[in-house]
Amino acid sequence: MDKKISIKETKELIFVIVTALVISLFVHSYVFARVDVDGPSMQSTLHDKDVLFIEKISTEMKQIKRGDIVVFDSKDANDSNYIKRVIGIENDQIELKNGKVYLNNQELNEPYLDSTTTTDPLTSQTKFTVPKGCVFVLGDNRTNSTDSRILGPINLNDIKGHAIVRVFPFNTVKSFF
Repeated sequence: MDKKISIKETKELIFVIVTALVISLFVHSYVFARVDVDGPSMQSTLHDKDVLFIEKISTEMKQIKRGDIVVFDSKDANDSNYIKRVIGIENDQIELKNGKVYLNNQELNEPYLDSTTTTDPLTSQTKFTVPKGCVFVLGDNRTNSTDSRILGPINLNDIKGHAIVRVFPFNTVKSFF
């Protein structure tokens, strides 16, 4: 009789472990994921080696807003993911002039930037219209960022998630809601 109980308990334990693994994989694939910041392109908001959690539901539902910090597939040869701030959404007009960003003919208020930051075009193009199904992104460290000024608009299908919280370093924990 002890063997039957032991086999039953073993089956229950295996079921619990498998169920927990399936739920974990589902959550990681479709709800939350950890992201490590690599590089200075989002300074001073984010720094190299910061650890973030991103949520994926809003990106699956194409619910990206201006100001969101998103992670996306850069489509480069290294299969890199980039992290940038959404400046414009579908149909927005973006213009870069006099070191400033203009969104739909209004100077964009960017309190997250250092006061000395200027936004200069990185190519001859200074005006952008965000196409359907895309966003326009910029790094907060405008002098050291590969973003929509070079990459062009980012397809919503290439966005992996948007930052919701920085968890490391511990003294800089911050939510990005």
